[in-house]
Amino acid sequence: MTNFPSFVVTLGYNKNNENNVTVAFTAALGALQKGHKTAIILLVDGVHIARKDYVNDIDIGEPFRPVKDLLKDYLEQGGMIKVCLACLKHNNIAEKELLETAEIINLPDVIDLLDNAQTTLQLN
Repeated sequence: MTNFPSFVVTLGYNKNNENNVTVAFTAALGALQKGHKTAIILLVDGVHIARKDYVNDIDIGEPFRPVKDLLKDYLEQGGMIKVCLACLKHNNIAEKELLETAEIINLPDVIDLLDNAQTTLQLN
């Protein structure tokens, strides 16, 4: 893996903590808009977020935007979604269930992403 992102968010939650999911995507989108190459790493229970249409009903209300809108803008503006393979297997999620733009990674990749980031936000 080369050309590492400068801003990395790790997210270990799904609908079990919609506040953290919303903050993760709000921060990641904000980092993109400030010119950072940005990645969200989905770990543990957070891997559910990469499932197609999973975030469609996550909306914690003002002043935050619905996650489906944040995700759409994030991906359109070049944001990356990285998903832990071991966590997918542990949660019985098949690769075919994932967003087409999601990239499956392993633990060494997670370490490399964090080691090479200028800034991280960890919501685990």
